[in-house]
Amino acid sequence: MSNVKALPLLEPAAEPCCPPLAERPLTADEAERTAVMFKALGDPVRLRLFSAVASHKGGEACVCDISDVGVSQPTVSHHLKKLKEAGLLSCERRGTWVYYRVEPAVLAAMGQLLTKAATA
Repeated sequence: MSNVKALPLLEPAAEPCCPPLAERPLTADEAERTAVMFKALGDPVRLRLFSAVASHKGGEACVCDISDVGVSQPTVSHHLKKLKEAGLLSCERRGTWVYYRVEPAVLAAMGQLLTKAATA
């Protein structure tokens, strides 16, 4: 019998945090929420970790598979914690390892935020 527990699927059609930047100016709250995400990705190590998780087979990655980013293991843990606090990653402990996955709604929201608004 396996101890592996499937992570619940998130709704891919979740509402984005903000409208596309070209559609209208962001409100103060929208700008605050968006800045937290982009600030977390503003560090090259965090961006590499985020990319490693996002591109990993199966949509999730064990910390043991993504920690080769040129910094020590405690630093990797710190950066993963910051990505998680920003709402970009979720994680699940399985035995001694922690598995990370990118929140699908976050990718969709960030992509929509950076796309040009459709012209009517």
